[in-house]
Amino acid sequence: MEHRILIHTPTGKDGRLIATVLARNGMQGVECTTPSQLLDEMGRGVGALILAEEVLAREFTQRLSQYVEQQDTWSDLPVIVLTRRDPNAEHLRSYPQLGNVTLLERPVNSVTLSSAAQAALRARRRQYDMRDIDRRKDEFLAMLAHELRNPLAPISAAADILRLAAADPARVRQTSEIVSRQVKHMTALIDDLLDVSRVSRGLVELAMADVDARGLLTHAVEQVRPLIERRRHRLTVTSWPEPALVRADAKRLIQIVANLLNNAAKYTPEGGSITLALSADDSQVALTVEDNGIGIPARLMPHVFELFSQAERSPDRSQGGLGIGLALVRSLVKLHGGSAEVESAGEGQGSRFTVRLPRLVSRAHSEQAAASALTLPPGQHRKLLVVDDNVDAAQTLSMFLEAAGHDVTVEYSASAALRVAHERDFDACLLDIGLPDLEGTELVKRLRVLPRLADATFIAVTGYGQEQDRKRTREAGFQHHFVKPVDLARLMQVLAAGTTPAT
Repeated sequence: MEHRILIHTPTGKDGRLIATVLARNGMQGVECTTPSQLLDEMGRGVGALILAEEVLAREFTQRLSQYVEQQDTWSDLPVIVLTRRDPNAEHLRSYPQLGNVTLLERPVNSVTLSSAAQAALRARRRQYDMRDIDRRKDEFLAMLAHELRNPLAPISAAADILRLAAADPARVRQTSEIVSRQVKHMTALIDDLLDVSRVSRGLVELAMADVDARGLLTHAVEQVRPLIERRRHRLTVTSWPEPALVRADAKRLIQIVANLLNNAAKYTPEGGSITLALSADDSQVALTVEDNGIGIPARLMPHVFELFSQAERSPDRSQGGLGIGLALVRSLVKLHGGSAEVESAGEGQGSRFTVRLPRLVSRAHSEQAAASALTLPPGQHRKLLVVDDNVDAAQTLSMFLEAAGHDVTVEYSASAALRVAHERDFDACLLDIGLPDLEGTELVKRLRVLPRLADATFIAVTGYGQEQDRKRTREAGFQHHFVKPVDLARLMQVLAAGTTPAT
């Protein structure tokens, strides 16, 4: 941003006096003795104008108006006009054509003048900030479109292959694996976007517990291990010999560390080194991820953790991602009462990210210190009702459940579900929320009053995953809320733990 304030008054004495007042208050004033000089200086950059009304002759005012009209859409140059005391004030009518005008009636004391100039520069700085945010947002949306298109190509091709590959089990299996990988990739992108939305609006609810950070390192590393192994990085993990207790949401703390590791892996060339270290002192626990990768230019250092910041530090997009992982890191760390820092000596010099969290003192080691790995429990025969107006979604879910040994009935409308529920017993009902004839939240209320379903488990299956959506399904009578695409391992756990087989 250009911070110069250009000054144009009828006499050099007035201009020099104004420049002196500005200088005393830490601002740079540049005196312009002629309209042409002022216009030339404006072309070199300007933060604000201070003009005496005597210099605003018709021709000069028109030229200034043209400049205002030709500004970029984000720009609204502040103009301070020093006016004479005039009861008629007819001349004031021409000033709005200069745009963002502040009128100061003379005589003006130095405090009023410097205050108006500071306000003008603050407003100008906000304009530049909004310009930069808008630019980064455009870059982010372009990346988003790119990242969402990437998985669609193999998924579309897989659909064509499945239509052509008649009865070739090996090809069907390979194609299914491709689709599964790409769907997981798209789901991860969408989850990141939703996380950013929830955090920015203050809707994240943390499941806080006393956590030993040592127990979470392995879980974070496992999430990123495929990328690290694919790029042949040397990963060194250094833990702490004593309990490093923090008050935290274990799942979110794993996410923080995994995001930092993922960031390091993306920007470290193949064969490079990455270090994850845990340390502690009496007051805080520090998690540090250091790499010998491409480093961070000085111009990007202040913006590394900002949302919509262009996180890509090289033109290589092969690793994908939206560049919002670090914004999530900072936001989640703040919610935990901690801080996130970055260091880099510059391009080609690697980088170091450090997360610091308040350490708990003299607290017993909690059983919740580490997040347990998900394991698919042994399947037990269940009678299930799946209701979804999306035929493909209903059929694929039922096919999986049947393959796991369950007895599944599929209906595609609320009315059909109500009819079958009057005739059969079910252990669990998996209901879509957005049914066309009756919302899932209303359907569950009608099903729950049926004696046949008195002991059934009701599971919402929906594309909506915000906290208010979960609250709505809980209030309607659902015991569980699953966001599409369904986490099938977790669903199997719920079915095994929360239902008694119907007789």
